[in-house]
Parts: sequence; structure tokens; C-alpha cells
Amino acid sequence: MSEMITADLVDLDLSADTKEAAARALAERMVALGRVTDLEGFLADVAAREAQMPTGLDGGIGIPHCRSEHVTEPTLAFGRSAAGIDFGAADGPADLIFLIAAPAGADDAHLTILSSLARQLMNSEFTDALRSVGAATAAAALIRGEEPDGAEGVSEGPEDSVAVPAAASAGTATGSPDEAPGEPERPFRVVAVTSCPTGIAHTYMAAEALENAGREAGVEVVVETQGSAGFTRLDPAVIAAADGVIFAHDVPVRDKDRFAGKPTVDTGVKAAINRPGELIGEVRGKAASGEVTADGAAGDGGAGSSSGATPVERGGGSGDGYGTKLRVWLMSGVSYMVPFVAAGGLLIALGFAIGGYEINKAPSVMDHFVWSQADSWAALLFQIGGVAFAFLVPVLAGYIAYGMADRPGLVPGFVGGSIALTINAGFLGGLAAGLISGAVVMAIQRIRIPAALRGIMPVVVIPLISSAVVGFLMFVVIGKPIASAQKAMTDWLSGLSGANAVLLGALLGLMMCFDLGGPVNKVAYAFATAGIAVTDPSDSAMKIMAAVMAAGMVPPLAMALATTVRGKLFNAAERENGKAAWVLGASFISEGAIPFAAADPLRVIPSSMVGGAVTGALSMAFGATLRAPHGGIFVVPLIGNPLLYLVAIAAGVCVTTALVLVLKGLRKPASGAAAPGTGGADPSASAPAAKQPVAA
Repeated sequence: MSEMITADLVDLDLSADTKEAAARALAERMVALGRVTDLEGFLADVAAREAQMPTGLDGGIGIPHCRSEHVTEPTLAFGRSAAGIDFGAADGPADLIFLIAAPAGADDAHLTILSSLARQLMNSEFTDALRSVGAATAAAALIRGEEPDGAEGVSEGPEDSVAVPAAASAGTATGSPDEAPGEPERPFRVVAVTSCPTGIAHTYMAAEALENAGREAGVEVVVETQGSAGFTRLDPAVIAAADGVIFAHDVPVRDKDRFAGKPTVDTGVKAAINRPGELIGEVRGKAASGEVTADGAAGDGGAGSSSGATPVERGGGSGDGYGTKLRVWLMSGVSYMVPFVAAGGLLIALGFAIGGYEINKAPSVMDHFVWSQADSWAALLFQIGGVAFAFLVPVLAGYIAYGMADRPGLVPGFVGGSIALTINAGFLGGLAAGLISGAVVMAIQRIRIPAALRGIMPVVVIPLISSAVVGFLMFVVIGKPIASAQKAMTDWLSGLSGANAVLLGALLGLMMCFDLGGPVNKVAYAFATAGIAVTDPSDSAMKIMAAVMAAGMVPPLAMALATTVRGKLFNAAERENGKAAWVLGASFISEGAIPFAAADPLRVIPSSMVGGAVTGALSMAFGATLRAPHGGIFVVPLIGNPLLYLVAIAAGVCVTTALVLVLKGLRKPASGAAAPGTGGADPSASAPAAKQPVAA
């Protein structure tokens, strides 16, 4: 770690009063040493990670961190704040702040060292030493695991070295019954899996917390950390001997089916950091009462776990209504579909840009490709994009089923989605196929199966039966009615003109700006992309796509303009966010307005909706068309009536800006009225947006 942190990267008198200011102050030190090439770009990556989940931890610790293409080498910066800075921890502000910067392609060795630091943060002697150390050089040495000259408060023993706990944890994980002398019976055994979106800090801190709590409770805890440095699967014998399982994760657990049939606690990664003892007590209680995961099929992926969780943005607790679960299932499918939309749509758009709109009639590039001809390259791009687009409906259906029933839902979901394409049931057919597939698999998993047959259930029986049932329903029962409904909707859209088209544009604009990347926004975006996900989309479908993208660009651009025109109405963090919002809005990333909406929703969201409605209506009225599903101003050359299209966007931006400034100007000034940066973000608003870095 000697190359990761030096005295120049330590600030023992950090004066920042917000988490954004703290990250900037520490990041500037990285920039000064050439560790970060683009300050604003790096801070945007840090903010995006923070929006996924606050990085404050109990005990006065803040660990903002991210992977970023603007980082040249793995770097740590440390700041100590006397006043404390709010990083979203339940017990109050943080006085120890670690900014962890990892390159987008950081190697396993560096990531292992970073994970070791994360484990050390769970050591109270280590954090106490950092609070008492008096010099930057001593603090840097302490973090590196070295003995700082003249430093006080340095704990003794092997855990002082940051590199030791990662290796030591493996020994903790494989304790034997003989390690508890004097006990007539072996201790309770728990296996756990920890994982977080970035896989650098929380994953390993949760593991350390569980292992420490296990030692205090006399429980053997074996943790599999599924982090960015990769993971080593637990020995099957260790899993088989375990009395209970803890999943502490914010991303899907890989190979979850290995743990089926045992008492299981399924929770978020921060719960394991903040209350590991409670989780161990909970899993012991489940084991004592005989409560296990529903394993009608061993290896069902935990879809039937007592928590009701699935690996894709867990469908909520058992008390959630079906409306909530349905929303999450559909969002799961759309989230996985969006990258196919972006890749395929932009490739098709490039094909049109290079070869003209007749390129869709070009012969297969397998039969005719001339390296020196632009038309051949255009045809190649168009045909690759067409192949990518062909995955849209199957991926949508497959991952809706995955969100409902875990991995066993994938096969019938993809099969049902492909059938929906075959029978021309389109987007509606994909939705139906995904929901039916998930329901069929969940029904099969409730059947009690003899132990001898459980091993073949997930790989043979469930895919076979569920695919046959879904195929029958799609081909014979519901496919034709859905295809008819799809055709009727397409014909209706194609016939829209005049006032009806303008009203539809206004409605879509309202939806795009309502929750800025949330479910309503994604419904509008999915509706638009479904219309152009064909080889030769109708003129109406391309107008809808243009209106949706235009409206989605309005909120961040308007917030950027507002912070420029009347900066006094915004705090320092919001003015900084406004600079990034220019780029985000121009790139059609609606989430760029979330920091403003989270801090002042009653003024920002209604203003954005009005501006989005104006832009959507004008775009439809001007007859602007768009064949690409994404790209913002970078695909303006592919837009029909581009000048009027830009006028529509400008009009919406001006309307939103004016409304925001008027509404903010009417409020009574009060100290602290504006939330500092994004710190007050409502998790329900920010989480979906962070998961998907697109405007959908």
C-alpha cells in the first residue's frame, strides 16, 4: 500500500462541511499528484456511487469510493474532520473520511489491498489510533500498516497491518469444533455471502463485522466475499456442515442455489456492518424453530426464501403488496433490456447515418461486403444493430421472470419472449411471457420433491416443464389476443395526428420528468423504444421516440441553467452539481437532476414536468423523428427536423428554469433551507436512477 497513500494525501484538519465538499477536497489532492486526471468527472462517479447507497458507517466513518476511468492508479486519501460530516450513517456524522479511488481496470492485487483496508476500519484500535495521530506522515504510515515513528495510539499485534486481516479472515472462516475447548458440542456454524455494487469497501467490512460478531458469540462464521477482486467459492463441505446462512448483499448473490434448504437471513450489506450480532441471532432463531428456505427443488436459487427476496432488486419484504412487487419485477426486465436498446439502436442509427435510409434493404454482409465501400460498413452496422434489437423482447421477458423466480425463470422467460416475437405479439407479449414464466416457475417450486430428485430440478425438470407450459400458453391460448392488441396499438399510434399527437407528446413529457429515471420514466422510455425496435419503424413511432428523448433532456439542462442564472438561490454543492448537469442533460441522462429534485422536490419536480410536457408537445407538433433510442445532442444529425427539435428542447428548458427560479425566489430565506448537495436524497428516488445510467 506504500504507493496508494502518502502524507500528501492526508488532511488531518479537513474543513469541509458537506460530503461533496469533503470528496472534492480530498480528490484535489489526488489531482495534484496526478492520480486523477479529470476532477469533475471523478467526482461525478463518486456522486453516482453515493446515490446508490450512503457510504457513512456507524462509528464515525465515511468511505466515499468508486471505480472511475479518470483514476490512473489505485489511491487512498484520508481526512479527519473535527466538526463531523454527514455521510448518511444512522449514528451521526463521520470524523474519519477515506476517499477510495480505483481505476476502472484495477487489478486483483490492488483491490485486495483496498478490501484489507475496509476490514481494518472495523477494528476500533485502528480507528482510535487515526483519531489521535498527530502528523500526516504518521497517519499515512498507520494506514499502510507500518509503524509510524513517534506516533501514539498505534495498536499492537498482527491486525495492525492492513494486509493481514484479509489473510487472517480465511483462518477465521474455517474454525473447527475443537477451537472451543470445554464445550461438549460443536459451536453453531454460519456461512455468509457479502457483496455490494462497487465491491471495494462494504463487501469486506460486512465480512469482517460478521466474523467479529461470530467470535464474540461463540459462532463459527465463514464468509464468501463476492467483491471486485473476484471471489473464491466456499468449500461445498463447509456449506453442507453449516447450520444457517446469511446473505448480506445489494447485488445478486452468485450461485445462490448452493445454499438452498437451510435457515437463511437475507438482508442488505449495511445491515451486516451495523448489526451483525442481530443477524447471527436471527439465523440461530430460525434454525431453532426449523425454518428453512422453501426448497421444493434444491437449487431453486432461493426464490422461495423466507424473506421473499430474489436476486434482482429484491421484490420487497413479505409484507409488500403485489403492486409493489409487480413494479419491481417489471423494472428488473426493463433495466436489463436498456443496454440492448442503446447498443442496437445506436448501431442502427449509425448505419442509417452512413448509408442512408435505404440501408435496411441491403443484402446480408455475409454474402456481400466490400472493405472499401462505406455502404458495406453501413450495412454491417445496421445488421449488427438489428441482431442486438432482436434480443429486446426475450431479454425483457427473461429478466422479468428472473426477478420473480431467480435463475430458474430465465429459460422459460427467454423462450416465451422469443415466441412473442415469432407471433408478432411484440412488447406486450414480452411482458405477458415474463410474468407467466415467473409465475409458472414459482408454482413448480412450491411442490415438495423427494430428496433424490432435487439435484436435477433446476437444470432439467423446471426448465422442461416451465418452457412447455409457457410455450403452450403463448402459442395456443393468449398469444393471438396479445398480438391483436399489439397490432391495434401500433395502428392507433400510426394514425395519430394533430391535437392527439401533441397531447400524447405532452403526456410522455410529463412521465419522463416525474421521477427522473424511476418507474414512471422507464415506462415512457420503454414504450418509445418498443416502437422503434423493428427493422422499419413507423413515422409515428419515431416521433414518439424523439419526444421522449427531448423531454428527458429538459430537467438536468434546466437545473444547470438555473444555477448559472441565479446561483444565489442554490447552495455551493448544488452549483457544482449544476456544472455536471450540462453534460448529463445534453447526453440524455435525466438522473442529472436528481440532486436538485431530492433537495427541493416540491419546486423542482412540478417545474420539470411542465417543461417536459411543453417539449414533448412541441416535438410532436414539429414532426421531429428519431431512429436512435439514446444519445442526446450527439445524435442530432439523425433527427428529422433537427432545428425545430432543438427549439422544442430550448423551450422546455426555459419554462422549467423560469418556474424553478420563481418558486425558489418566493420562499423565505432560511439558513440550511437547502439540503447540502444530495445528502438529503430520498432513497426511493435516487436508487433506481443510480442503477441505470440512462434516461430511461
